[in-house]
Amino acid sequence: MIKREDIIEVLKTVYDPEIPVNIWDLGLIYGIEIEDNGDVEITMTLTAPGCPLASSVTYMVQDKIKALRGVGDVKVNLVWDPPWSIDKLTEEGRKKLKELGYNV
Repeated sequence: MIKREDIIEVLKTVYDPEIPVNIWDLGLIYGIEIEDNGDVEITMTLTAPGCPLASSVTYMVQDKIKALRGVGDVKVNLVWDPPWSIDKLTEEGRKKLKELGYNV
């Protein structure tokens, strides 16, 4: 059976197209649901609703998770509520952004 930790590791390989930090550490992942049959549902957002690469990011998430052993169907729900804010950053994300000169 697929583990939540395995999915998180994959999510850490997907990067926001505008900010050089992975989507997990940016706090863009709002939920991970794993069914007994291996189906996975991800609820996520992006840093801005007008992101022109929104569909490519969601497809990347879907494809990378689908490649994991034991995963069945993968559904990615892109939501805008609640809106993303810097409060959602992980400590690692905050550290990386500070290293890049962002004021967080």
